[in-house]
Amino acid sequence: MFSPDLKNALPTTDELPCSDDTPVDNEDQNFLPNILLFLLNSIWANRLDWYFGVDMGVYHTTGVNPRVPVVPDAFLSVGVERKKGGKSRKSYAVWEENGIVPIFTLEMVSHTPGGEYEEKLDIYRKLGVLYYVIYNPEFWRRDQHQPFEVYKLIDGNYQLQIGEPYLMAEVGLGIGRHQAVIAGIQQEFLCWYDEQGKRYLTDGEQAQQERQRAEQLAQYLRSIGVDPNNLPGN
Repeated sequence: MFSPDLKNALPTTDELPCSDDTPVDNEDQNFLPNILLFLLNSIWANRLDWYFGVDMGVYHTTGVNPRVPVVPDAFLSVGVERKKGGKSRKSYAVWEENGIVPIFTLEMVSHTPGGEYEEKLDIYRKLGVLYYVIYNPEFWRRDQHQPFEVYKLIDGNYQLQIGEPYLMAEVGLGIGRHQAVIAGIQQEFLCWYDEQGKRYLTDGEQAQQERQRAEQLAQYLRSIGVDPNNLPGN
């Protein structure tokens, strides 16, 4: 928690840039985190105590300068307003969020290494981010790491966790990879799982399942001599 005097001495988010203006290396760096955001909008539709940021500056006081943000590809904070003061955030300043730091950050490794395994890991460690996920589907051999790694902060240091999907018990969600067709393209993406390890479906997948159920019901009705297009009440 920050004292009133310290908060008054720190800049407001209206005075700070929303990010570091570094362009993303490829389209997936925005696309894949946004899939997680859209899923969370559905999973936690009835909750107003969380915020998921994509490519947004996180300002904090555990670095060399509170005006210098760290910019995760995505982050999740729990216990904050869904809309701060009823408005969209320009950036995330810890001192404006009752001292609540993100509980989860995501970095996606691209062609140009961004210090995901060194500098950013140390920044998130000092900040106190409980879970740090590094997704590296293309360059993991180059970097001598695994394509998907989950680190948990234990006794002040990050420890690599085992298992996928990995359940983040304090968040109430698991995270892992899945192959599916999205926007007509077969590809791998990150997704959320429930506490029993069942994957949460995208809106498109849910709609497809409903269409399949409807078609199966129609086929059954036809098999017993009932026209599904001419049911009582239609």
